[in-house]
Amino acid sequence: MADGRTTVARERGRQGLGEGLRGVTSALTAWLTRPLASFHLLLAVFGLLVTFGLVMVLSASSVESFSEAGSSYSIFLRHLAHCALGAVGCYAAMRVPVWMLRRFSHVFLLVSLVLLGLVLTSLGARDNGAQSWLVLGPLSFQPVEPAKIALALWGAHVLVTKRALLGQYRHLLVPVVPAALLMFALVMMQPDLGSTVLLGVVLLALLWFAGAPLRLFSAILLGGLTAAVALVLVGGYQIGRVSSFLDPQSDPRGSGFQANQALLALADGGMFGEGLGRGWSKWQYLPEAYNDFIFAVVGEELGFVGCATLLVLFGVTAYVGMRIAARNTDPWIRLVAATLTTWLVAQAAINIGYVVGLLPVTGLPLPLISSGGTSVVTTMIVFGLLANFARHEPEAIAALRSLGPGRVGRLLRLPTPAPYRPPARRSPPAGKRTAPPAEKPSGKSGGGASRARRNRSSTGSSRRPRASR
Repeated sequence: MADGRTTVARERGRQGLGEGLRGVTSALTAWLTRPLASFHLLLAVFGLLVTFGLVMVLSASSVESFSEAGSSYSIFLRHLAHCALGAVGCYAAMRVPVWMLRRFSHVFLLVSLVLLGLVLTSLGARDNGAQSWLVLGPLSFQPVEPAKIALALWGAHVLVTKRALLGQYRHLLVPVVPAALLMFALVMMQPDLGSTVLLGVVLLALLWFAGAPLRLFSAILLGGLTAAVALVLVGGYQIGRVSSFLDPQSDPRGSGFQANQALLALADGGMFGEGLGRGWSKWQYLPEAYNDFIFAVVGEELGFVGCATLLVLFGVTAYVGMRIAARNTDPWIRLVAATLTTWLVAQAAINIGYVVGLLPVTGLPLPLISSGGTSVVTTMIVFGLLANFARHEPEAIAALRSLGPGRVGRLLRLPTPAPYRPPARRSPPAGKRTAPPAEKPSGKSGGGASRARRNRSSTGSSRRPRASR
């Protein structure tokens, strides 16, 4: 009797749980069908990632900040200032008209190339074996970060403009690939392998979403692999990174020290971690604990649950970015949104991959989580661009123009986006118009003129002399 009651209770519990899950799923599906769902979801993920990064930078940098400046908040305050500057850039990216971004994309590219060239002069500063920082008075930044955005904007503009001719290789590759190779060469001369890889990701994403044939990617990947090997052989510190990846125990106190300490920190975290602020790796055991290897600190202090939460946030970023690209009708917005999303997710995957030992160390920060200046500002600008594109979805434009800007738009004072209008087809001048093509014998009638020509040919044209034809 008791067993029967227990079985019935379990069945009711399963039914209640199933109904609850179905209710949550239906509510989430209904929310995602709203016109501004992409915009709101992107802002939510953006806010969570920024907050997560602020908390982890404060925890991971407190010891080194106190040992260097006598205050546990010096590195955190610098990171907070960079986030404030990035928030201004994000807001500006949400407000700038889309047509202006596309029209001046070639200017952005030229400025980026000039800045990358200036890095190789006396104005450049060397850090961690690479001369990748440009120092202009009190201002110092990495030009390669905004160069990624410039390549995405300009490359998408060229490929969309020539989309009717992309079946021919010379139109598909020129001038996007030569400009990208010039940018690669300038970055490889620094040398900066990680940034070169990300620029390659931007180029591959542009070609992939533009519809390039698959056989082209094998040649590009082969060339990129050859260039990466050459860069590793030229840069001395990068050889140590590759050798430590292939054999982590070959130099545990030298080139493999950082990777080994990261794995030990992740192992100490377990399922739920040691607790926020209680990790030991930041006590000079793990170099760059608040920067490139902050994911190891997340695993040590928050455990597998914290790492999984961070992975879910980046997974949602990938989903909403591709959703924005799929729901837009402007081909340029579609291509740029997909490319920028691929870049962000690829950078996160590469950083997490080398922290857990799946990839060689490349020195790329974890977007919005690692402490950094130019990288944080650039990433926040990318989120601003994606938010701008989310408001240009056809359903979002219709809702904004009919129902008003909404609470978030009213709070941020965002302008109402204009609907997308495809470019009008240009007709040739009256003096240069060509005659319509001859009709095929088996084709269908194309109009009154074709029918008149057929009537004339069936009546008197056959009786004309041969010389008059």
